[in-house]
Amino acid sequence: MKILLISMPSIHILRWMENLQDSDFELYWFDVLGRGKLETFDSVKQFVGWKKRKTPHIIGEFFLSKNYPNLYEKILPYLEVTANEALERIILEIKPDLIHSFELQSCSYPILKTMQKYPKVKWLYSCWGSDIFYYMNFKTHYYKIKDVLKRVDFLHTDCKRDFDLAVQLNFSGKFLGVIPGGTGYKIQELEPLKLPVSERKIILVKGYEHDLGRGLNIVKALHSLEKEIKEYQVIVFGSHSKVKDYIKSNQLNFSFFDRCGLSQRELIELMGKSLIYIGNSISDGMPNTLLEAILMGAFPIQSNPGGVTEEVISNNENGFLIQNPESIEEIKENILKSISDLNLLEKASLKNQQIASERLDYFENKLKVIEMYKTLLK
Repeated sequence: MKILLISMPSIHILRWMENLQDSDFELYWFDVLGRGKLETFDSVKQFVGWKKRKTPHIIGEFFLSKNYPNLYEKILPYLEVTANEALERIILEIKPDLIHSFELQSCSYPILKTMQKYPKVKWLYSCWGSDIFYYMNFKTHYYKIKDVLKRVDFLHTDCKRDFDLAVQLNFSGKFLGVIPGGTGYKIQELEPLKLPVSERKIILVKGYEHDLGRGLNIVKALHSLEKEIKEYQVIVFGSHSKVKDYIKSNQLNFSFFDRCGLSQRELIELMGKSLIYIGNSISDGMPNTLLEAILMGAFPIQSNPGGVTEEVISNNENGFLIQNPESIEEIKENILKSISDLNLLEKASLKNQQIASERLDYFENKLKVIEMYKTLLK
């Protein structure tokens, strides 16, 4: 059975492929963004280096792409080989049993024309992050999302919310269930990295500050609590420039790392030493960092866009939900409640240990992934 995976290069696709390494599937990967070869196991045949110009670059082309993207999209096939054209050649060459695209805007929109041209080729789409929840609010994206979901045969999501939204937006195919984007974690291997709750003195913060991330509000809340948290070490990871600049300009005694400052392994190790983890955004799917906090025993304080976080966090039991990501005061109150109730944090850690065992085990989810493919390829 030939499976063509279509994605951007990321830790998530590498972890997904790892599940399939010992399977009987014939695996292919299409570098849809033209970023180059993926460092994965040798048996995966990769389609890279397909992006080629048909004409020399035209003056004003970059300006057009940034300011008039819809117009640029229409003329792009005259300027360079498109993902649709490259995919059609791949389909004719390998005749895949299944095409599996990860992510919507960058990896599924660009192949829609070809997928519509070959309606008998089965298409599985994995919805992660803000694919639907955020972009459905924009008119141009709304209709593209509906067109993709109308063509897609199978859907996998990282949260229940996005399946419900997909049904509202034209999806009538088969839903394959909820599996975390990274599929899972080798829980027993990570157990030695976890400190007892009573020994943890780190408040760990996700420092994303962009269109969707609201990490700066967390840092401001902690700034206002300097006296109350003086016995804790604040560490901010994935810090965007606004967050770093705020910490520096206010001379806060917070440690910070930029977007590439920590490997996933290093971050997980930090989670195992952290008393509290705080993530805040106006849109997301099921955040992998939230799952890692649950796994490693850090008490999660997390925003709840579209009700997705409450699928794993019961407020005031195994974490706190931030209902208004723009409210510094709400974040501040959640932090104060956390550090004043160590008993709650101990109980939450036990509950989250059970959730991790039931939902996040690598070996269990690996079997689910393989069975998922076998079922839809019958």
